[in-house]
Amino acid sequence: MTILAVGGAIVLFRIALPPRVGLTMELAVGVMLIVLGVKNVRGLFTREVHRADERQLGYQSHGDYSHSRHTHSHQHSPQQNPIAAIDRWFSRVDFYQLLRPLIVGIVHGMAGSAAIALLVLGAIPNVSGELAYLAVFGIGTILGMMLITCTIASTLAYGQKRFLRVGRHLGVAAGLISVVFGMFIAYQITFVDGLFTVNAHWVSR
Repeated sequence: MTILAVGGAIVLFRIALPPRVGLTMELAVGVMLIVLGVKNVRGLFTREVHRADERQLGYQSHGDYSHSRHTHSHQHSPQQNPIAAIDRWFSRVDFYQLLRPLIVGIVHGMAGSAAIALLVLGAIPNVSGELAYLAVFGIGTILGMMLITCTIASTLAYGQKRFLRVGRHLGVAAGLISVVFGMFIAYQITFVDGLFTVNAHWVSR
């Protein structure tokens, strides 16, 4: 979607993209990788802390919700019991889980679409051919990302199911790699390519 929108605009209107704009779009990818990596590592450790707390408190199933074996109050408002709170929480999370990968894809597409559009401008002689190339490239990118994501996700899911400690370590490693790679991209763009300097130069990667 982003490749067709941004790349198509560049192809149709022959937009000359300033180097600082291209660098900013690529920097957004680096920042996003850092945020996602930190969120992944933090989420894994947070879940471990919650599991440890539950084991210490010794939650038991009772009636319409679970409670600590040290708590014996039985009067609960229908809108205040934990099940209702969980339902409200998941109603927001469902939308967020659908929206988050779309946002990640849009940010990645913004960085890649400009470089691809500039590449095809000098390689294909007509506009229809350039747009067709962008469409094919976009479809190929979607299929490739789906294959990579399914491969990595299935490996992590299998590791967490069969070997809980190994799966957790794989998740932490993936988060750390994302952070390190994001920091490398941010360093490359800000210091080597000089995004915040007068002589900013953009070399499409």
